[in-house]
Amino acid sequence: MKKVGYARKKKTQKTQETQYVDADEHPVQTNEISNSGVVIMDFAKLSIQELAKLISPKSDAHIELKKRGVLRTKNVVGELGEHYAVDFFNSNGKLPNLSFAPPGVQNIDALSRDGEIYSIKSVTSRKGTTGSFWDPKSIENNEKKFDYLLIVIMNEEYSLDMLLELTWDEFFKYKSYNKRMNNYNISLTNKLIESVKIVYDSE
Repeated sequence: MKKVGYARKKKTQKTQETQYVDADEHPVQTNEISNSGVVIMDFAKLSIQELAKLISPKSDAHIELKKRGVLRTKNVVGELGEHYAVDFFNSNGKLPNLSFAPPGVQNIDALSRDGEIYSIKSVTSRKGTTGSFWDPKSIENNEKKFDYLLIVIMNEEYSLDMLLELTWDEFFKYKSYNKRMNNYNISLTNKLIESVKIVYDSE
């Protein structure tokens, strides 16, 4: 039985099991309250639908991340990656200070104070493939769309695992054409990781 919260050392004095109706404003709960007041959720007692609500855009975590400005769309992985990248750069005095680019600008996600353009892509594996880079014709003609590409690699818990930095020339070297999507992307390999700048590595 998988639980979230602190382990209980004593038997609980009060057990609360509340099933809400299927409405967005009322999340379903199957909770136990320990002596310390910590709510422990028993996932084994939840239905598939109830579990799905916990990871939906209506979940408390998703709503809180939107309030903090981390999530702006439903692209959770992409926007978490952009947040990790910008936050990491701005927390390190040896790296350029970045600010988010205006939304809707293709291939441009952040700008440095010196006007350098950053594109940011996120994956959830060191063997992952990035999302698409738009305007394939100009990329094919080697028309520079950004100065640097940051690839954010997250682990299975969506925490920052690795942060890579590629120059435009490195991006152009390692890009792959996706015929079905008519766009370019980057597939991570050991060779690529070893040959580009590793800004951060959790290992």
